[in-house]
Amino acid sequence: MRKVLVGGGQWVVGSILLLLLLVACGHSGNQASKQTSNDTVTDDYGRTVVVPAQPQRVVSLSPAVTEIIYALGAQEMLVGRTDFCEYPAEAQQLPSIGGISNLNIESILSLNPDLVISGSMVSKKVTDQMDAMGVPMVCVIEKPRFNALFDNISAIGRLVGKEHEADSLIENLELRIENLISSTDSSQLSTPNSQLPTVYYVVGFGASGNFTAGGNTFINDIIRMAGGRNIAEDVEGWSYSLEALVKEDPDYIIVRREDSAAFCGMKPYNTLSAVRNGHVIGIVSGTLDLQVPRNIDAVLYLRQRMKQ
Repeated sequence: MRKVLVGGGQWVVGSILLLLLLVACGHSGNQASKQTSNDTVTDDYGRTVVVPAQPQRVVSLSPAVTEIIYALGAQEMLVGRTDFCEYPAEAQQLPSIGGISNLNIESILSLNPDLVISGSMVSKKVTDQMDAMGVPMVCVIEKPRFNALFDNISAIGRLVGKEHEADSLIENLELRIENLISSTDSSQLSTPNSQLPTVYYVVGFGASGNFTAGGNTFINDIIRMAGGRNIAEDVEGWSYSLEALVKEDPDYIIVRREDSAAFCGMKPYNTLSAVRNGHVIGIVSGTLDLQVPRNIDAVLYLRQRMKQ
């Protein structure tokens, strides 16, 4: 029985040009893994898991995993998903096993899965329970760099027996990025980082605190690819101070569309230049905050909005 690694490495970028060119030249992937079978995998948490070569009943514990499975055309294998797996809309017809932080183990087991695929938010307690129950569970987590999306597509493709479809999907996404490069004015690609429009991405706001995507996130890469400079690029993690936000006073603010009105109407956010100038970009949930194929749509949408 041979082994295959699930997951990929990190990618550090110095400028939007370098980032775009590296992505266009090809995804990193794990080339050695393509030469082995899927009988035994090592997941992103370093767990060795024996999985069925051709799974028939798959439960997804991650919105990103669910979306990628649909993108691969493997949705007929899905028998369960979480409350947060809302895209595509058809996924909402599947039985739900609850939230992510409060997974219902009994509900998962009642679906009689031969494979469970989780994302980043599932605790070690849950993985231990699945192991104890003898249910194969593989963790494919979101990773810091943008091009790790391709690694996750490859990993999930191998798990569900859709390797060819995964390769085709990756090629399509890379082609879209190449087209983005060819349609971008050369002067924009060579713009110094200091001259790029500043951007702040709202993850959380209000009384519970201010949270955004720091420089060690794939969201930071998306902002760079869209032609902006993340004001939190020097921050590791997700916490950001209100004082720093007010001081930086970014040119553009990105916020989930459903949160846009509340953000713009709340003090002191309503005093920010981006709010007063109409430069708040409401974005569809899942396109930017999940590591999924729709990330390319997010890049294109943000580039368009920041040109206005």
